[in-house]
Amino acid sequence: MSDPARPNDVAGINVRTDTSAPTIVLVHGAFADSSSWAAVISRLHSQGYPTLAVANPLRGLTSDSDYTRSVLATIAGPVVLVGHAYGGAVITNAAVGNPRVDALVYLSAFALDDGESVVGALALGGRSELPDHLIMRSVPGEVEAEAYLDPVHFHRLFAQDLALDHAAWLASAQRPASLATLGTPSGQAAWRSIPSWYLLASRDNIIPPVAQHAMARRAGATTVEINSSHAVMLSHPERVAEIVMAAADAVSRSVIDDERAG
Repeated sequence: MSDPARPNDVAGINVRTDTSAPTIVLVHGAFADSSSWAAVISRLHSQGYPTLAVANPLRGLTSDSDYTRSVLATIAGPVVLVGHAYGGAVITNAAVGNPRVDALVYLSAFALDDGESVVGALALGGRSELPDHLIMRSVPGEVEAEAYLDPVHFHRLFAQDLALDHAAWLASAQRPASLATLGTPSGQAAWRSIPSWYLLASRDNIIPPVAQHAMARRAGATTVEINSSHAVMLSHPERVAEIVMAAADAVSRSVIDDERAG
């Protein structure tokens, strides 16, 4: 049986010495990139959790899930897989068939059902203004166009609880997503067999809170609701870290119990 976790400082990061500590894998959504996790990663590192932020390609649900699946294949030991927004659709597919993924955490995210698309999930309740404020552009060599969020509306729709200058920077640096991310049907839903947590943003203007409630409920997710915009990992990184660590602690307890039983 492992000793209680004792953080060691390695290159400025506290690393847990117990083998039960899972790796936290973070998957961003559309109009964002891996840097959006910076404040969350800092908090997870301070508590000794190994963490990896996937550079989600945003080219389509099938290929993005395959890419994330290939990243997961490089990780030994238990994994807590975290998705924000469209990243939730990705983790729902990427975790299927991977016995090392022991928990899913959705952050104002698409916890899609079998055969459901992102557009379909937006129709679960409430109204999203996202389709009204997308700007399309063609991509050389690709069949599908890509879309980005109109910078004029970025602050109000994506990050109204951040400072205007911060939101303006995010709007300028946003990564467009292929239209294939919106309409591709999901495969088998991993939340059917993997315990899930859901952080619901009650002021989300991208994914309606009513739709978030519906997805969290059908997934049987442990749900926490906070007064946040869609950009929950930027405006409330401490709350995000808390729910991720709650899932990680549940995984660690399960691993320890398995070790004792063995």
